[in-house]
Amino acid sequence: MKFAVIVFPGSNCDHDCYHVVKHVIGQSADFVWHKEKDLSGYDAVILPGGFSYGDYLRTGAMARLSPVMKAVEDFARQGGLVLGICNGFQILLEAGLLPGAMLRNRSLQFICKDVYLRVDNINTPFTCNYVENQVVRMPIAHAEGNYYVDQETYTHIQKNNQIVLRYTGSDGRPTDEVNPNGSIGNIAGVCNEKGNVLGMMPHPERCGERILGNTDGYILFESMVYYMEKVAR
Repeated sequence: MKFAVIVFPGSNCDHDCYHVVKHVIGQSADFVWHKEKDLSGYDAVILPGGFSYGDYLRTGAMARLSPVMKAVEDFARQGGLVLGICNGFQILLEAGLLPGAMLRNRSLQFICKDVYLRVDNINTPFTCNYVENQVVRMPIAHAEGNYYVDQETYTHIQKNNQIVLRYTGSDGRPTDEVNPNGSIGNIAGVCNEKGNVLGMMPHPERCGERILGNTDGYILFESMVYYMEKVAR
């Protein structure tokens, strides 16, 4: 399986994603500069976290206009796997590849800590190796992670099983007290209608190997490989 890790000016989690894919999961991976226009030959694309273009205007707004994003959009439409992590999630929202928008955290502060998540949908290429309603722990690091959709859209994505991850306590309950940023419905990750595009604020690449003290994120990358090798082919 071959991964493309997109690099924008200001990306700072690209090497983390590359390391997990290449050296931990053992798959082929390339860094792809944001000015490239061709993603043919890849099985999956990762838009990593960071501060693309310094988060000027608003998060993801300028990166969405990078030449590579036309290729990402075409890749997604053709059924390719696209994973957006943190700033990558914000870029996917700006590009219209996922529903909704990001607001400032309700605390108006940057948040960096481990959080618990519940895997609400295991029927995606990114979560197929998790257990239904499994509670996992992953780190977050963002100032604009307050996911918002209007009520009509929320009802639609909930009915369509597009809510993949929710912020919860260790008991798996998505209460307001454990919602770190104010996201509607405690949403931490959503997919598109086809299920081949996932955006998530937590960082699975930062908990992808034993030396980091947590391997809950490893399962996400492992799921992508399993899906491509055992399900899609």
